Amino acid sequence: MKIFYKTSATATGGRSGVTTLGDGSLTFEMAPPGGKKTGQNPEQLFALGYAACFDSAMDLTAKSLEMELHDARTTVEVGIGQRADGGYGLDLDITAHLPGLSPEDAQRLIEASHQVCPYSHATRGNIDVRLHAITEGN
Repeated sequence: MKIFYKTSATATGGRSGVTTLGDGSLTFEMAPPGGKKTGQNPEQLFALGYAACFDSAMDLTAKSLEMELHDARTTVEVGIGQRADGGYGLDLDITAHLPGLSPEDAQRLIEASHQVCPYSHATRGNIDVRLHAITEGN
C-alpha cells in the first residue's frame, strides 16, 4: 500500500488521562463514559473520525455514481459493550442524511461508500456496522 499521509497521537493515563496529536495541534482531556470527570472518551473521538471519513467517501462515491448531493451529512453512533467472551467490543450505526435522493439511490450510495471508506475497511469483519439512509426530513 502506498501511504499518502500518517499522523500520530500519544495518550497518558488512558480513559482518565490526556491524549495529544503528535504535532501538538490538538489535545483532549479524557474521561470514561458516564463518569463525573469532564472530557472526551475514545468512542466519541472514533465517532468524529468515522463520520468525517464516511462523509468524504460519500462525496467521492456520489461523483462516481453521477449523483448530486445537497446538504448531505453523516452521523456515526458508536457503542461499547462486553462481548460474550468477556472482552469488550464496539457497535456502530452509520446514518447518512441524503435529502433529494430517492431511497434506492441513497441505499446504493451508502453501500458503495462503505466499500470505499478507510474506516469501513478497518472495521469490516471486526465490528457490527449497520447502515441507514434518511432521504427526507433531514
